[in-house]
Amino acid sequence: MKIGDLSTASSTPIETIRFYEREGLLPAPGRTQGNFRVYEPPHLERLQFIRYCRGLDMSLDEVRALLRFKDAPGEDCGDVNALLDEHISHVSKRIKELRTLEKQLKELRQRCGDVRPADQCGILAGLAEASQESSPAEQPGTHLRSVHKH
Repeated sequence: MKIGDLSTASSTPIETIRFYEREGLLPAPGRTQGNFRVYEPPHLERLQFIRYCRGLDMSLDEVRALLRFKDAPGEDCGDVNALLDEHISHVSKRIKELRTLEKQLKELRQRCGDVRPADQCGILAGLAEASQESSPAEQPGTHLRSVHKH
């Protein structure tokens, strides 16, 4: 199949397919005499595997590691287990951060319950105050903790 067919079959944009090829995640396909890429069913299967892993919020390095094991079926999968355990830990941390962010945003939202002129908006004032208090290196979301309802 051509790249457009692979794109359609996998619901993956063509540029993403080319990116995965450049990153070495997807092997380069054969070429026709007219220099068109020709993808085979294993390309589609591998691309679907990559997309599913990315849908689980795995990094390219994590996917790359998983593919190395997938390509060596006789290897021990202990490192795969460790990789997934580490990813679960990362996801748990992100959930905690997102809950904190949600709380901060709800607190900020409470600053302006009524429709009023923008120069009197408690949300805009809170964002402006917090932006002046935070440093550029601060992690997103952490500076809103100091925002209180007026």
